[in-house]
Amino acid sequence: MSVTSQAAEVVDQYLDAFYRGDFETARTLLADDLSFKGPFVQVEGADQFVASADGLRKIVRGRRTVHQWRDGEEISTLYEMNLETPAGTGSVLVSEWNTVRGGEVAKATLVFDTAEFRKLVPQAGSAPQP
Repeated sequence: MSVTSQAAEVVDQYLDAFYRGDFETARTLLADDLSFKGPFVQVEGADQFVASADGLRKIVRGRRTVHQWRDGEEISTLYEMNLETPAGTGSVLVSEWNTVRGGEVAKATLVFDTAEFRKLVPQAGSAPQP
């Protein structure tokens, strides 16, 4: 298996675990020194990231990949994150760029329309959310 295929497999496993709310498995795929940047949270360290995302555990309902670009250990994925909240059920289009190092996600940059997210999670931005 090529380096690019291995990196994409790690990213897919991480995203699948995260969006089914299995943060324990997701954490095993993150480098301890993970650097994460998202619309609501920027953190250094995998444990800090997982703690910051804990509020999502109850509302994530999977994801659907729209397209994935691969370049060595740099993987960019466009996907729909599915959410179910008291405000409703729906999906938000997300672009995530990951760097894989040593078989673990070492860097993650997440971009999405925060207005669409806030329709489903009105308190977003006031509580830790990636």
